[in-house]
Formats: sequence, C-alpha cells, structure tokens
Amino acid sequence: MNGKKQVTDEPHPTHFDAYRTRKCTIGCRTPIHGGKKQVKTMDTDGYNAVQVGYGSAKEKHLTKPELGHLEKAGLQPLRNLTEFKLDSVEDFEVGQKLNLSEIFKSGDLVDVSGTSIGKGFQGGIKRHNFKRGLMTHGSKSHREHGSTGASATPARVYPGTKLPGQMGNETVKVRKLKVVQVDDDKGCLVVKGSVPGKPGNLLRIAPAKIVGKNV
Repeated sequence: MNGKKQVTDEPHPTHFDAYRTRKCTIGCRTPIHGGKKQVKTMDTDGYNAVQVGYGSAKEKHLTKPELGHLEKAGLQPLRNLTEFKLDSVEDFEVGQKLNLSEIFKSGDLVDVSGTSIGKGFQGGIKRHNFKRGLMTHGSKSHREHGSTGASATPARVYPGTKLPGQMGNETVKVRKLKVVQVDDDKGCLVVKGSVPGKPGNLLRIAPAKIVGKNV
C-alpha cells in the first residue's frame, strides 16, 4: 500500500511516497509444475535466485500446483509470489522472514516496478502527444490523427506506427529512486520520487542496477 508522507530531515519539509510492506517469506527448494523453484542455484538452474511470497490468501484462490509448492515449504497459502536474481543465495534459507532494515537503508537507490494506471482506449493526442488541427477556418480535422499509410508503395501501414489504442495498464519501472526512511516497526519504506500505479498498487522494489557498480 502506498501513500504520501512529510519528512522534515531535508532543508525544507518535503512530501515523499511511503510504502507499507508486509513480512515476506522465502519458500522451499522443491520444484513445482513448470520447473519453478523457490531457491535456484547455479548448479541446478544456471543462475541464483530466491522466490519471495507475501500476503495470505484462501486456498480456493490458488491452483493445486501452487498449494503443493507452498505446503512442501510448510507455508500458508500466499497471494503474491515473485523471484529475485542474486549473486549468491547462501545467506537465505527456506521459511526465512525478510526485514526491510536488512535489505534497504537510508540513502540507497532502488528500482520500483508496478502496473501503471489504465487509461482505456485513447486517441493519438492523449496517447502520443500529437498536435491537433485547427478548430476554426473550415478545418475538418480537429483531433483526427491523419493519414497512417504510405503511397502505392508499399501500400501498407508500417509496424510500430503511433496510433490510437490502449493506454496505460502496463508494467513500468522507475529507476534510481532514493530511499529516505526505513521503518521496520511500521513496515514502511519512504522513497523520494513518483512510482507507477495508484494507491494500493502492488510494487516490486529492488536495489537499483547501476552500470559499473553491480551490473
């Protein structure tokens, strides 16, 4: 869950985005349908990763492979599962609870991913920032996007042409946002900058990838 918070540590009182998190759990190493595993290693999968889950759910809302996957780890049904690639998984074990202060600290840079707000079907002006036509002087093209195809050759519309269509409701990543505060007691992470989606949106927060430092 995300919202706004005022922080006075800066020279001037500033509003930041605050995210309330829940306790996340690392699951098991047992494979499930589709070859997915909770903790992946270089020896078994070719890369290191952990699968993290949070948010309780009713059993009827999960598939049988998902329920079996969690039961082998001795965990309750979890609503959200996601995977994070790591350089090493030696410090992680099955069923481990993750704390914000162990992962993030004030001043860190993070990448935040989420689903952007859906705008529905929109025209070229709103979706691609096109200019409109004249509204007077006999113009017949006010907000229309105009011709989209070439001449007799090639007599088709090129792929990737900017046209009206679905806007928003897609995965967006905002990179290198600064962590301002980490509050383990309230499960709150305060970040400077805007993030995708609306209040209550599910976000994926990970250490920022910086070329020359960790990439």
